[in-house]
Amino acid sequence: MRIDKFLWFTRFAGSRSLAQDWVMAGHMRLNGRRIERCSVGVKTGDVLVLPMRNRVAVIEVLALPLRRGPAAEAAACYHQLADALDAPGKTPLARPQTDT
Repeated sequence: MRIDKFLWFTRFAGSRSLAQDWVMAGHMRLNGRRIERCSVGVKTGDVLVLPMRNRVAVIEVLALPLRRGPAAEAAACYHQLADALDAPGKTPLARPQTDT
């Protein structure tokens, strides 16, 4: 399955054209290799590194979706391996606390 289609079906991207733009930006990795083409194939067992707005998600592909279904169905197709905030030494930005 093409990576742009996978990202759209699994609801990481809001549309397939957004998924294509995201892949072509060149910040995504598939099994450790940088990818810049939307036609790159994804298969079961592949590991994707996805730059999100405020984090980096590392996911393993468990199954290839047949359609863009509900969120629960999409989430069953991948397993989140790590998050940038889960890395040792990384802490989320805390909001300043105010005494009221």
